[in-house]
Amino acid sequence: MMDSTKYGIGYYPVQGAYRKWAEKDHIDRPPVWCSVDMRDGNQALVIPMNLEEKLDFYKALLDVGFKEIEVGFPAASETEFEFLRALIDKDLIPEDVTVQVLTQCREHIVRKTFEACKGAKNTIIHFYNSLSVAQREQVFRKSKEEIKKIAVEGARLVKKLASEYEGNFRFEYSPESFTGTEPEFALEVCNAVLDVLEPSATNNVIINLPVTVEMSLPHIYASQVEYMSENLRYREHVTLSLHPHNDRGTGIADTELALLAGADRVEGTLFGNGERTGNVDVVTLAMNMYAHGIDPGLDFSDMPRLVRIYEKCTRMHVYERSPYAGALVFAAFSGSHQDAIAKSLKYRAEKGLHHWSVPYIPIDPEDINRTYDADVIRVNSQSGKGGISYLLEQTYGFILPAQMREDFSYLCKSVSDRQHKELKVEEVLDIFKESYFMHDSHITVTDMTFRRKAGTVEAEIVFAQGDGQKLVTATGNGSLDAVSNALKEYTGKKFRLKEYTEHSINGQSSESVAAAYIGIMNEKGELFWGCGMNTDIIHASADALLAAYNNMEKEM
Repeated sequence: MMDSTKYGIGYYPVQGAYRKWAEKDHIDRPPVWCSVDMRDGNQALVIPMNLEEKLDFYKALLDVGFKEIEVGFPAASETEFEFLRALIDKDLIPEDVTVQVLTQCREHIVRKTFEACKGAKNTIIHFYNSLSVAQREQVFRKSKEEIKKIAVEGARLVKKLASEYEGNFRFEYSPESFTGTEPEFALEVCNAVLDVLEPSATNNVIINLPVTVEMSLPHIYASQVEYMSENLRYREHVTLSLHPHNDRGTGIADTELALLAGADRVEGTLFGNGERTGNVDVVTLAMNMYAHGIDPGLDFSDMPRLVRIYEKCTRMHVYERSPYAGALVFAAFSGSHQDAIAKSLKYRAEKGLHHWSVPYIPIDPEDINRTYDADVIRVNSQSGKGGISYLLEQTYGFILPAQMREDFSYLCKSVSDRQHKELKVEEVLDIFKESYFMHDSHITVTDMTFRRKAGTVEAEIVFAQGDGQKLVTATGNGSLDAVSNALKEYTGKKFRLKEYTEHSINGQSSESVAAAYIGIMNEKGELFWGCGMNTDIIHASADALLAAYNNMEKEM
């Protein structure tokens, strides 16, 4: 039996009206992005990345466009120390990219961190200590003043060492476990750190407010961030940064509301990798902005490639329903959804629209190197006629009549239902050909001759079935009607031509192929369909008629 009485509110809401963020309806500019995949993400892996994998992942981050990358905790791990040295010694850090390193506020650790950074042109020294009530009371057993002293002495130390080493150093301070700390105390400590570091026009300092553990609803964090933003000293020379985790599953909401509240920067990981439930997902954050018409400053135009690199290097899997990047996020299995999407895509093509407003699909899949045929319309037992026919048309050029679309959709759904699987587009084509095209066992036409007589068409048709052939002469109001009448005479069966459509399919050759679709109705009122393809429309129509007739015969 679960016992909720052991839990309560473990966070500290700000006092006063810090709610300006609630008056804003969208994020109008991207934050400064900092990837922490190489440190925070890597330390959460069951098998941390080796040097080669780290280099591959690092290059992918550069390709995406990150200008700040936390590359590790060099004083805590020899692998991370070697990785940073490899980046510096092999000149792998572009001029416009800043590497970030993490360190605790302990002198020997800070010194080793500066040693690891020798030769780097631009470095952020990120130091931190925990301020939360739980950590103060249960782990460190120190007073507020003692905890504050750790932060201030850490600031003095990094400032001193920065003057002793070559390079362009920036400073970042994180009051770890910010969400479990009294906002007034967090502000007091951060301002004390800023007094030591002395931010200025040439010395921008980062104050990072980590959601080390999610403890509240997102709007509480937003108000805490707004409180800090409005009360930090040297604010014009301070970059206010966020580092949300996802323990309550609201890391994205925490971040978006906190950006509305005045934050300038976000630390996160690709696809939300990180300890416990992970860090905030930078891909989702950036693509959310993109979907609102804001350039996020990160390039996800080849999402499938990024997913492959991520999965290879981290041995993690991007969940199929992960926003934007998951294999199924653009997939529509529902018949009504498929129909709406298919009609909307046709409407866009007809109108030449630029603005994206397709139902059920928030962004154009092509923007991130996904495709309509493979990603959007997916066929299973839940699919509908609109989506299946759209898939057939877009991929292979077949434009089925309305009633034939319905007939074909039932066939596809039946196969999917029996086999308990999704059908690939090639399998959809196979079902179409097997169901509506001529086959060797059917009645076929080996020769056709037509003559026009007094407003009618006389046809001489040679039918074949098995080893036998027979010439039949018949008339009709057109070539197809004449062939139909000849077939009735040859078989002795009654049926009525119910529907006929045709169109051309332009292939790779210069000669177009005609596709014809015919529906015939038997004496019971049942409708049967056939399709024919030929460079000659009469031959295509005859094949469609015979295929429809053979389908009728199978049901007799």
